Amino acid sequence: MTELPSAHAAAVTDRSRLAGSAYSSDRDLAARQSLYRWQTPRYDLPGIVAEKLSGVRERGRVVDVGCGNGKFIQRLREDRPDLALLGLDIAPGILAGVPGPVAVADATLLPLATESVDAALALHMLYHVPDIPLAVRELSRVVARDGLVIASTNSDRDKAELDDLWQRAAGDVLGTGRSPARISLSARFTLEMAPAVLGEEFGRVATMELPGTIAVHDPEPVIAHMTSYRAWADQHDVPFDATIERARAILVEHIDRHGAFEITCLGGVLVCRR
Repeated sequence: MTELPSAHAAAVTDRSRLAGSAYSSDRDLAARQSLYRWQTPRYDLPGIVAEKLSGVRERGRVVDVGCGNGKFIQRLREDRPDLALLGLDIAPGILAGVPGPVAVADATLLPLATESVDAALALHMLYHVPDIPLAVRELSRVVARDGLVIASTNSDRDKAELDDLWQRAAGDVLGTGRSPARISLSARFTLEMAPAVLGEEFGRVATMELPGTIAVHDPEPVIAHMTSYRAWADQHDVPFDATIERARAILVEHIDRHGAFEITCLGGVLVCRR
C-alpha cells in the first residue's frame, strides 16, 4: 500500500487531531461536501448507497462506520425507515447532530458481535484508520455471510486542479515559484488501490466510478474547501492563512479571465461481498 510521508500519514490518522479539531464539529466536513453542489453530472451519493442496500431485508441491521455528520444515515432514515441503523465515529463532536442511535467507536475494534449486521458502510473514512487492513477485517467480521460492505473513496487523480492551486499559491507566498503538494487525506486508500485492499477479505468487489467536473463562478466554495484542511495546517510548511488568501486572489483573477474555475473529480463506490 502506498503511504504518505510518515509525518503526513501520522497526521491523517491521529485520533486526537481527528476528534479534537478535524471533526470536532461538522463545519469542515460540510465545507468539503458542499463543493459538490457545483459538480456536473450531479451524483446523489446517499441515494446510490440506499439503492445498493435495496436487497437488505426489512428490519435489517446496517452500521455506518465513520458516519461523520450523518449525511447517509439521514437519507437512509427517509428512504428505508424499516432498517435498524447505527452510526459509529471516533469523534464525539461530529455525532451531536446525527439522528441516533450513535456511539463513539474505533473502526479497528468495532463494538459489534460477529456476523451481527446485514450491511456495513465505510464511506470516505478508511484513509483515516491507522491500520486499514485491520479495519477491513473488522468490517468483514461483523457482516453476515450473505451481507455486504459499501466503501467509498477518491482517485489519486481527484481534484488535481486544487493541488496545483495550492502549490502555486504557497509558492507565491514563499517566493519559490511552487511549493510541495498539499496534504491528501485519501492518498492512503485511493480508488486505484481500494479493490486490492478490500479483496483481501471479500471475494467480490464491484467498483462504480463517479467522474465529474466542478465549475465555480465564485471563489468562495473553493476557498471554503481549502480552508477545511486547517486541522492539518502544520503539515504544509507554509503560512496557511497567507496561502489561502493568495489562492483567493488567483481564483478571482482566473474567474475574471475565464468565467469559471474548473476542477476534475473522480470518486467511487465499492460494493463488497464474500
